[in-house]
Amino acid sequence: MISDFLKHLFPRVVPEKNLRISYTFCLGGLAFSAFLVMVASGVLLLVYYQPTPERAYNSILFLEASVWGGKYLRSLHRLASHTFLVLIFLHTLRVILTGAYHRPRQLNWVIGMLLLCLAVFEAYTGYLLPLDQLAYWATQTGMELLTTVPFGTELRALLVPDGIGQALSLLRFYALHIVIVPLTVLMLSMLHFYRVRKNKGVLPYL
Repeated sequence: MISDFLKHLFPRVVPEKNLRISYTFCLGGLAFSAFLVMVASGVLLLVYYQPTPERAYNSILFLEASVWGGKYLRSLHRLASHTFLVLIFLHTLRVILTGAYHRPRQLNWVIGMLLLCLAVFEAYTGYLLPLDQLAYWATQTGMELLTTVPFGTELRALLVPDGIGQALSLLRFYALHIVIVPLTVLMLSMLHFYRVRKNKGVLPYL
């Protein structure tokens, strides 16, 4: 699976027909590229961000005001996040409109939907980290909406055991945002690309 994943990213030979703009627009590849930019910029942001209620907001202010290129770096991370969400949504829409979810690609369709959900959740967990008023109330709204779904109350208690923006809840959102969700997205992406290559004989655009 890892070998096929790397071959998908760095093929030895690219057919000329694959370089033409087609109905797929390489939306999946572009989405993964945005994910890599998001990861790279996020790793650099880790150098200055402090995941505590007392220091989170001030660390963002320090990054933007006192670190050379800090404001650009944070804007790049946010833009990459938005781009990732838009591209993965358009990719999902393209799959629906072209019927690419039919047999034998049902498993890859499920994996793709999981990636879409994880992309939204990744953006949500990152929204709280600056811990300003917008982040607080947006997260509060999301948590209240979560309680309306089955098992939502239990999930809310797991995510924010001590209240929005408190030490434990901020730490859990931080761990989810920088480790758990990105690694899950990476593993599912590897599986997704592997399945694409495995089914290439029935994909009209490969």
